[in-house]
Amino acid sequence: MYQSLLEMERKLDWTITRKRMEIQDTLSRNPATTRTLRIFVSHTVSGQSWQAGTEGDNLTNPETGESIPAWQVKIEGRLLELPQRGKDKGPQRKFSTFIKRMMVEFDRDTNVYPENNIVEWPRATGHHNPPLDGFTIRRTGDVPTNIRVVMYLDHYPEQYRLSPDLSSVLGIREESHLGAVQALWSYIKIQGLQDKADRRLVRSDEKLRAIFGAETVPFQKLPEYVKRHLAPPEPILLHYSFDPSIPLPEPERPTAWDVELKMEDAALKSRMGVMLHANKETSATLAKMDEEIALLAQSLHNSHLKRTFLQSFANDPAKFIQTWLESQSRDLESVLGAGASEGLTLRQEELRRSEFFRLPWVEEAVAVQEGLRLASKGMQ
Repeated sequence: MYQSLLEMERKLDWTITRKRMEIQDTLSRNPATTRTLRIFVSHTVSGQSWQAGTEGDNLTNPETGESIPAWQVKIEGRLLELPQRGKDKGPQRKFSTFIKRMMVEFDRDTNVYPENNIVEWPRATGHHNPPLDGFTIRRTGDVPTNIRVVMYLDHYPEQYRLSPDLSSVLGIREESHLGAVQALWSYIKIQGLQDKADRRLVRSDEKLRAIFGAETVPFQKLPEYVKRHLAPPEPILLHYSFDPSIPLPEPERPTAWDVELKMEDAALKSRMGVMLHANKETSATLAKMDEEIALLAQSLHNSHLKRTFLQSFANDPAKFIQTWLESQSRDLESVLGAGASEGLTLRQEELRRSEFFRLPWVEEAVAVQEGLRLASKGMQ
């Protein structure tokens, strides 16, 4: 049973090592997932004519901007939690970290409002541009306004828009460079387009001929051909309209849009990292258990030897004593430096002397032998 346990342990160690190698390979490629980013757009107003009962009592002051009709638009966003995972662990990412670049365009009369009708936010790193939870844009005015938000999301891995030719073959519109190469390779394997004589070549069918422009293409050049059919992805377009001259309903709910976002799977990466790096307490516990197993195995081995010894004596005491005496005699000869003497237990020189057999121990040995013979006869 113990040997079976050791064999099972060796198989388990081999399986764990293989799984760790697979996890390391997955972590080297940075696992990604698709999450839902919910974007909120809302507005507030101040100094409007319908607010005369609150803020309109004060006279308009152009120098300070007090009581001048104005409005402000707020753009915010957050990741939705996954139902099967629950709440994300760790701090929440700021909304601006999901955006590469954003432009907000105001559709207003340029004769009345000639300036500040386009606001652009390019993300940059550094203390001068910290991560933000949202954006607030304030403008003066009291006329209905249409707003268009152009947003370029920061996907991970970076996404591209596939050309119509490549998109018709793969059946996808946007994908990463690596994902597009893998999808194309899957199409080649399914259609059996790999050359049978030279496996390094890919034969073009009617659809791939428009992409490759050749009958055969080397396998190592597939990423290069795919890259020629990739373009920047389409931005996210959000349209929002409001009329600051109309009182806001209470409470005012922001308009929301849900967009898909490719991002690094931090939760999966964290769980995989825990599997690769063993806990110190767990390692200490395993080491202690290994020591206990070694002590128990040694104790079991000693018990087995004792049982074998006693079982042999119980089965045939006379033969056991004889065998044991012979074994002890051989050990004595080894200690005294004498060789074997045809199965006898003493040295040749001592056997030649008759005085040796008149020593006191001879009578004791004869008595013991006779007692063993009688005991054996009685047991039979």
